[in-house]
Order: sequence, then C-alpha cells, then structure tokens
Amino acid sequence: MKHIRTIINKEWAEVFKNRTVLYTTLLLPLIFAILPLIMLKSTAGSLSDMGGAAATGLPEGFLKSCQGMTGSDCLQAYLVSQFMFMFMLMPMIIPINIAAYSIVGEKTTRSLEPLLATPITTVELLAGKCLAAVLPAVGATYLSIGVFNLGMFLLKTSSGVIAYVNSTIWLLAIFVLGPLLALISALFALYISSRVTDPRVAEQVSSVVIVPLMGIMLAQMAGIVTLNLTMMLISIVSAAALSFAMLHLGSAVFERENILTRWK
Repeated sequence: MKHIRTIINKEWAEVFKNRTVLYTTLLLPLIFAILPLIMLKSTAGSLSDMGGAAATGLPEGFLKSCQGMTGSDCLQAYLVSQFMFMFMLMPMIIPINIAAYSIVGEKTTRSLEPLLATPITTVELLAGKCLAAVLPAVGATYLSIGVFNLGMFLLKTSSGVIAYVNSTIWLLAIFVLGPLLALISALFALYISSRVTDPRVAEQVSSVVIVPLMGIMLAQMAGIVTLNLTMMLISIVSAAALSFAMLHLGSAVFERENILTRWK
C-alpha cells in the first residue's frame, strides 16, 4: 500500500500542474449538476399548466416509471433522465484527461525511471496509476450528484422527480457502474497514452471509449431504448468483465521491461 500511495501522490503532483486537467476535474462536476437544475427551474411553471397532457407522447417504456406521478412530473422526470447520463459520462471523461497527461509527462521528464529503481511490482504500478485517475473521477461524480440533489431540494422539486433521480436504476448507475466505467476509461487511456507522445492525441483516441455510452444516451433520447433495471444489471456485469480483461492486458503493458524499452 505504501508504494501505491507514493505513485498516487506522484501522479497527482505532476498531473494537476496542468491547468486543463485541473479545471476539467473541478468545473465538470459543477456544470453537469447545474445544467439539469436550470432545466427543472425553467420548465416547472409551464409544465404544471399542462397538467396530465404533459406526459402525452412519452415512450411507453418510460411511462412505467411514472406510476404515482402527475403528467408534468412524469415529463420532468423524462427530461431529467436525459441529463442523468452525464453523471455516467463524467467518470469516463476525467480519467482520460488525467491518464493522458500522466504518461506523456513521464515520457518527457523521464520521471518514471527513478520510481522503477524502487522494489515496486507491476501490480502496484498499475494500481497506483489507475487509482490516481479513477479516484478524482468517482469523487467528482459523487460530489456532482450531491450538488444536484441539494439543488432539487432548494428548488422544491416534486418529490416524484426526486424519487426518480434516486431510484434503484440510477443509484446503481452512479455508485456501481460509474466506478467500473471510470476504471475502463483509465485503463484504456493509460494503454493509449503509453503508445503516443502527444497528450492531445492520447485524449482524442482515448475518447473513443465513451462512444458506446453516447450511443445509448442518444437511443434513449430518440425513444428507441428505455433504461431499465435489467439493462442496468447487464451493463454492470459486462463492465465488470471488461474491467477484469483490461486489467490482465494492463499487467502486460506495465511490465517493467516494456516500460523501459517501449515508453520512449
């Protein structure tokens, strides 16, 4: 654990010197929390006037989530559901920024060689780098959803909408699937950044990892799919399996011999 903490502290000390990474980590949670609050504030009055007609035209699969809600509350919950995907994107975006600058910085400053002179194992090196990228992302996501819930309380949002935001599906998405997505994103970004020399290239290529989630988000907005508990559980199992496979790949990429001969 001592070696892992050393790597994490080293990563954070170097990476957060970059203002782009620092601002992304600090501002993204606030932006993602404020945007849905603006939507709730701006639509509250107009939707109340529409009454039960507000839910007309919503996907049939989503209407099952609206039991006990008024039509206006159901429509607000539907609009909020589109923003909730941002709390799943956040733990994928932040690790990409951290991991991209982390590896490239080590390539240019040769700061990794002294660390490798210590009796550090491959597992400790991989764990330290992953945690250095994952922990800020997960922490920022939890902070963001906390700010969002506080904002809903202050805006006196309907209890039905608040209950939907804190339903089992979204709690699993944020507190279980979110960290797994952060781990996948970190591992993928570390692998890509170990093969390139420009952090911008590393970020751009690593961003491919968020495309599947964006596709699901767009599909839900179009009414093609509706996120439900079964889909969420399948996603969690799939993400866990992919994380396990990528950890095995990462253990080969982060072998000491590979680092010394190929990370140049």
